[in-house]
Amino acid sequence: MDWFHVVVLSFIQGISEFLPVSSSAHLILPSQLFGWPDQGLAFDVAVHVGTLLAVLMAFRKDVIAILGGWFAHVFKRRPSEEARIGWAVIAATLPAGILGFLGDDLISSYARSGLVIATTTILFGLLLWWADVKGIRKLVMSQMTLKNAVLIGFAQALALIPGTSRSGITITAALLLGYTRQTAARFSFLMSIPLILAAGLFKGIELAETGADAHWLPIMGGVVLSFLSALACIKLFLAALDRIGMLPFVIYRMILGIFLFITLA
Repeated sequence: MDWFHVVVLSFIQGISEFLPVSSSAHLILPSQLFGWPDQGLAFDVAVHVGTLLAVLMAFRKDVIAILGGWFAHVFKRRPSEEARIGWAVIAATLPAGILGFLGDDLISSYARSGLVIATTTILFGLLLWWADVKGIRKLVMSQMTLKNAVLIGFAQALALIPGTSRSGITITAALLLGYTRQTAARFSFLMSIPLILAAGLFKGIELAETGADAHWLPIMGGVVLSFLSALACIKLFLAALDRIGMLPFVIYRMILGIFLFITLA
């Protein structure tokens, strides 16, 4: 990889990981549309580390409070709202974690195509718009139940299909269940922490097993650039969300999906 590819792919990962537009789709597209070489496992691990650090930094107070409440509940039987949110995040993570582990090879073999990406980009974009329009948007984070968390978790499992968007489908599910935009987005971001961590560890183990040589300057560049772009993206997205809603992202997904279909044709 040259530095131009490092910069572009790092920013794509950092920005698209938390916007409802699908990071996996955007990382696959450059190689399919422009013939760029595959970025490799080492770079995948690097940008996962960068985005993980970004969401931890953005939600550091929430994460500390949730971890403290969860451990207090487990070891001291002391219930709290933070502990309940911690259990909700765990419950929401399990479906995607289990299905991802079991179906990774199948998805890699059959779902990482331009046609699949174009279809899911449009289909789930329209679903996001419908959820944003029809959702009652009244429930807040303190009203997150384990049942709803599991339902959002099963929606997250659909994001294993490239083009779906992990943040997009989880926000869609939360909106359909009646949560506010801010709660839907914040819970989606909190859900991403264990999943990104698991994905990074999985890819790291795979990298260690292959024994591939790592080029450390591009890797460190990927970590830093994906961290900075993801952190800025999270803050700007949450600040503008109630004002702009989901429509701009839906329009973008429609344009991207149509462009992909035209390119494939």
